[in-house]
Amino acid sequence: MTIERQDTGQRMSQIVRHGDTIYLAGQVGNRHDDVAEQTREVLRRIEGLLERAGSSPRHLLQATIWLADMADFEAMNKVWDAWVPEGCAPARACGEARLALPELKVEIIVVAAVAGSPQ
Repeated sequence: MTIERQDTGQRMSQIVRHGDTIYLAGQVGNRHDDVAEQTREVLRRIEGLLERAGSSPRHLLQATIWLADMADFEAMNKVWDAWVPEGCAPARACGEARLALPELKVEIIVVAAVAGSPQ
C-alpha cells in the first residue's frame, strides 16, 4: 500500500492517507477566541481536510482532544456533540496538556476511514 501525504512541510503533513485510513495532524483554532469558538474552528478545519481526503465526520474512527484546561471540558463537548453525526461517534480520548501557544485552548487529532471503504 502506498502512503499519500498532503500539505507536507519539514515537520509534518496535514493529511496522511494509508490504504483506506486517513490521519490528520492536530488542528487548532484562532488563538484569541474562547474555547467554544476555537472548537468550532478546529472542527471546520477538520471537516475541510476530511473532505479533501475523501472522507467526512460520518467516517471518524478515533479522536484525541487536548484541552489546555479541563475546566473547558463542558464547553468543548457542547460544540463537539452538536458536530458529530448521530450514531457516528468515534473512539475518543480527552486530556489536559500544555499546547503550543498559551492562548490555544483546544487541539483535536482525528483518524478516519475513506468514505465508501468496506465497513
